[in-house]
Amino acid sequence: MITRILLGLVCAAVLAAPASAQTIRVRGTIEKVEGPVLTVTARSGETLTVRLTDDARVVGLEKASLADIKPGAFVGSTAMPEPDGRWIAVEVHIFPESMRGTGEGDRPYDYKPTSTMTNATVDAVTDGTVGSTVTQGGGATMLLKYKDGEKKITVTPETPIVMYAPGKLDELKPGAKIYIPAATWQPDKTLNAQRVNVGRGIAPPM
Repeated sequence: MITRILLGLVCAAVLAAPASAQTIRVRGTIEKVEGPVLTVTARSGETLTVRLTDDARVVGLEKASLADIKPGAFVGSTAMPEPDGRWIAVEVHIFPESMRGTGEGDRPYDYKPTSTMTNATVDAVTDGTVGSTVTQGGGATMLLKYKDGEKKITVTPETPIVMYAPGKLDELKPGAKIYIPAATWQPDKTLNAQRVNVGRGIAPPM
């Protein structure tokens, strides 16, 4: 009986946890900028208020190609499973050397049901037919290696590929397409963000 009561109290405490403990990803378009506060229309259609922290960092996302995915590079890729067992890349983003190791590993991702995110080092990139190194223009298979595992992901000619570059706060303006990897709910139902990825001529594909 005592055990049941204690379990009930724990469950009640979890259910009553403040929204500020929850972190979400934000994908959308900036509608308005007022100092450190961004009004964002999310891809889902809802309007979100995001406040940048004092040490907020802006990272630019620029279009890249298969030729930029080289062995030894540290990349991230959202992927979806195929019935034949292959993983098809929804997107690939290439990290700068200064961000090597960011989120390393393979895990479920919220882009779509059953999607995953794999951040890892490129061991090899092959065209899937003769095993040759791929150059710009064709599809490829990446062999990604991370601590405790590896994964093959197929990159099609339609897969968006981007690379990170240093960004500036003045890039956060109405119309900019952004992706915030971690925004934290506050008690007043706004969000706090320490980092914003902004697309340069493209919408962040992750």
